[in-house]
Amino acid sequence: MRKILWSLVVFWAISGASCKQQKGPGEAANTKIPLSQAFDQSTSNGVLENDQIDEASGLVASRNNVDAFWTHNDSGGKSKLFLLDGSGRSLGVFKLKGIKARDWEDITLGPGPKEGVNYLYIGEIGDNRAQYDEKKIYRLPEPKVNVDGEPVRQTIDKQQIETIRFKYPDGNRDAEAMMIDPVSKNIYIVTKREERVRVYVASYPQSTTEVNTLQRVGTLDLHKIVAGDISPDGKEVLLKDYGNIYYWKKSGNESIEELLKTTPKRVPYVPEPQGEAIAWGVKGEGFYTLSEERHNVPAELYFYRRK
Repeated sequence: MRKILWSLVVFWAISGASCKQQKGPGEAANTKIPLSQAFDQSTSNGVLENDQIDEASGLVASRNNVDAFWTHNDSGGKSKLFLLDGSGRSLGVFKLKGIKARDWEDITLGPGPKEGVNYLYIGEIGDNRAQYDEKKIYRLPEPKVNVDGEPVRQTIDKQQIETIRFKYPDGNRDAEAMMIDPVSKNIYIVTKREERVRVYVASYPQSTTEVNTLQRVGTLDLHKIVAGDISPDGKEVLLKDYGNIYYWKKSGNESIEELLKTTPKRVPYVPEPQGEAIAWGVKGEGFYTLSEERHNVPAELYFYRRK
């Protein structure tokens, strides 16, 4: 039955490819951009065990927990982070006490104010109607658990969570892609709804007491970007829309904003029911994607191995 449902979803995605305003699969392959041969086609690592994860909107590989990933639900969900292993098995649920999840759209992981500490960054950056003047990024030290034990349930006190408030320099924006550069510690946000999406940066150190005004550093000839990630070594970038994944690789020591001004390539991607999450593997061995559940198709973790 599951294969039949998935076949129907794929048929719906292809038949809806011409509907530009469609949310979800239905974006045609962007054949103007050449296809890279650097990665294999997808393989399924498994269906997510935790049924609470039904609107996965962000994904990042853990640094403190072996073969593990962090994810969260989309707008309207509770302020919870979910930890799962590489096969989709649940490792834990972490509630952020005193934090409201208005519209969490992406999660990333990288360095921060204390050397040697891995930080999770949760992006409350969604704004479908462009009505919120101020957006938020929550930063906290990455928890560590016994991945061989039973799934844990843990509450993270508000005192452990820093809030990076920000606004755009040119009006309210809706965004679903947030990335951190492990080299500069700068946070990059790519918007969603413009015909040519915009790239903004919150340069390090980001203030946790004043509202940060982002700097606009680029425009991409892309539309409906819903996820992104920078590789653990800071040399490669992935951005995705509903039907494509775009790939940049540095040729030298250029910054991320300089890199994004170059022409990307596409990498293999099989459209998911509503794929809004992407993450590099912790060793850069490839990348993973995860979708919201739609049309009774469960959330499934896919892996694209580097050749």
